[in-house]
Amino acid sequence: MARARSSASRWRYCNPSYYLKRPKRLALLFIAFVCVSFLVWDRQTLVREQEIEVASLKAELTHLQDLLDELKSIGGNAGGVSGRNGKSSKKSTVPDDPIDIQRREKVKDAMLHAWSSYEKYAWGQDELQPQSKNGVNSFGGLGATLIDSLDTLYIMGLDEQFQRAREWVANSLDFNKNYEASVFETTIRVVGGLLSAYDLSEDKLFLEKARDIADRLLPAWNTPSGIPYNIINLAHGNAHNPGWTGGDSILADSGTEQLEFIALSQRTGDPKYQKKVYSSYAYIGTSSYSTITFGAMGDSFYEYLLKVWIQGNKTAAVKHYREMWETSMKGLLSLVRRTTPSSFTYICEKNGDSLHDKMDELACFAPGMIALGSLGYGPEESQKFLSLAEELAWTCYNFYQSTPTKLAGENYFFHSGQDMSVGTSWNILRPETVESLFYLWRLTGNKTYQEWGWNIFQAFEKNSRIESGYVGLKDVNSGVKDNMMQSFFLAETLKYLYLLFSPSSVISLDEWVFNTEAHPIRIMTRHDNGENLGGSDGQQKQFYRLRGRKEGRRVDD
Repeated sequence: MARARSSASRWRYCNPSYYLKRPKRLALLFIAFVCVSFLVWDRQTLVREQEIEVASLKAELTHLQDLLDELKSIGGNAGGVSGRNGKSSKKSTVPDDPIDIQRREKVKDAMLHAWSSYEKYAWGQDELQPQSKNGVNSFGGLGATLIDSLDTLYIMGLDEQFQRAREWVANSLDFNKNYEASVFETTIRVVGGLLSAYDLSEDKLFLEKARDIADRLLPAWNTPSGIPYNIINLAHGNAHNPGWTGGDSILADSGTEQLEFIALSQRTGDPKYQKKVYSSYAYIGTSSYSTITFGAMGDSFYEYLLKVWIQGNKTAAVKHYREMWETSMKGLLSLVRRTTPSSFTYICEKNGDSLHDKMDELACFAPGMIALGSLGYGPEESQKFLSLAEELAWTCYNFYQSTPTKLAGENYFFHSGQDMSVGTSWNILRPETVESLFYLWRLTGNKTYQEWGWNIFQAFEKNSRIESGYVGLKDVNSGVKDNMMQSFFLAETLKYLYLLFSPSSVISLDEWVFNTEAHPIRIMTRHDNGENLGGSDGQQKQFYRLRGRKEGRRVDD
């Protein structure tokens, strides 16, 4: 009986009526229940959060590993490596920044969108009109966008797109056209694009095609002075200068074939291309124009003085080009002005004896050129020119930041007390500012230039991207769109943006030099002393005019 009572006494704690008669014990039981429940819930929550965090970290790690693998693949294909066909550079590189990887992928996506739109609506034609979804032949049907994009596709590792473009070059590209071609535009876009594709891929098809079109351009140099005519018929070889120049040659056109034609002679072993382009520099180098001043500061002639020196690996054989470039920089310094109140540095235009407080966006290639050239000076001069380049780049960046769309107009005016105001207000997807940001980032390592470039890219994405490609703006204030995707948007703007977020080993500036259409040409040491810039006394005088680096085309419909 005692054992039974003891058992009954224990079971009473399970009877609810026991606690109803004892409120204090009920409260203690409730508190104990709540504490135990909270403890269990808290442990389960921590476990779940930990599992979620671990899963998230694993996913991020997998994503970064995929990006790293893709980067290695791109690095293997890119021409920035020291050898061709994906041979790795022996130089040590800084580890890739995950933010740079992410931004580079965004730029690559933009290239895919632009290229896919071109493939769909304008395949084989020169340029795409995205709004009307059709192609136009702005350069005589030479496939300008396709050839301009070859090296961009290769550098970005877009192998399938590159191969489709290669097949078109092999099977459909025909230069035997009754077309009045610009010697300048055809050289920088077509000859330069094909040579770059050859240097990157080592595919001889591109070299053969480059030689074909160059042979059709050579009769333009059959002039008394050796300065080429600016226009030539590709089928018949008849050459002349544009009517609007009054028969004069254009300096930028006449002096901007050196990189491409020298490279062609180096790769084919045929000296005729190099000899032809020497003639124009021989005349200029011994004429009254040997003291060079700047006109609109848009002339790739000055750019090529520097880059021929770099292309020849800065040897004695090309020293004269460097000397001519340094002379031109003295002319540039005389045109530098600063605004009030913000002290923006700009290069004013000189037309004859008149100076105008105006600067084109085209001139925003100058900061990059000056920064690149600063490396050839002594320490004090080098710092002076690098500082000037950085000041000019800040001005060019503010061309973009000063408008509602954050895209730059075509030119800007400077008035006392008013800093800058946009003049011609269209934007045609130009690359010059991001080109300079690329050079400054590569040469200084200052990530500020990457941030500026990213802001410009985002403005293009917001204002210029449409379902069928990218378009310019008729007005950077209102954001009204035009109907043209310039070939240089794929050749230059997107390439420089991609390289801005790539390791410096990708298209290393120690191994490559860019032509004025952003086509990288491999640097090859020059030791030839047989050619010089001394002209003959019997040369007939020929006049030449200044013109912008590349004008582009606006479409108002």
